[in-house]
Amino acid sequence: MVELVVFDLDGTLIDSRRDLAGAVNYMRGTMGLEPLSEKRVVSFIGNGLNSLVRRSVADAEIDFDTALARMKKFYSEHLVQSTVLYPGVESGLKELRDSGMLLAVVTNKATAHAVTILEKLGIAGCFCEIIGGDGEYPLKPAPDALLGLQKKYNFKSNNCWMVGDHYTDMEAGRRANWRRILVTYGFGDAQEETPDYTVGSFTEFVNVIRRF
Repeated sequence: MVELVVFDLDGTLIDSRRDLAGAVNYMRGTMGLEPLSEKRVVSFIGNGLNSLVRRSVADAEIDFDTALARMKKFYSEHLVQSTVLYPGVESGLKELRDSGMLLAVVTNKATAHAVTILEKLGIAGCFCEIIGGDGEYPLKPAPDALLGLQKKYNFKSNNCWMVGDHYTDMEAGRRANWRRILVTYGFGDAQEETPDYTVGSFTEFVNVIRRF
């Protein structure tokens, strides 16, 4: 039985690579730095905005707080310029929600950014909770946000699932003693984590979760 499914955001529900890379390179440009390739910026994603900015300016001696402020401002104004849902996400989420599963998002992205993106892409209403990395819980891979949801809704751990594309998602799920599904269509890195299931599309994920 599946009672609760928690999703990562970037690389799991949304393809946000171009907007994140664009914001990084805008920030770098304002500080006299050469742009980075999208592939390189993407390799820095997954541990929150502060970490993304720090990694993105590691090749230069500049004021980090200034870089972070410029990145935040630009990104907040361009959240969904190129960001899109992955194929099958909208219909899949609505099917799972309508079947009675409780769905939530736990992301290391700022809560306001996550909520705005999900609202603009038309799926915010699918989730009972949208928890960002700037709230009361520590960033993934800490399992605190997952355990908080489990406790709040009084679910058993074997009826809770974590879905994501990155080791932070899989580690958080493992530490919470939840079942885990890794999506390989995103841009994360599972590292040494071994999920319960691995899927190559959101539709495949829905087909897996239906069986429980």
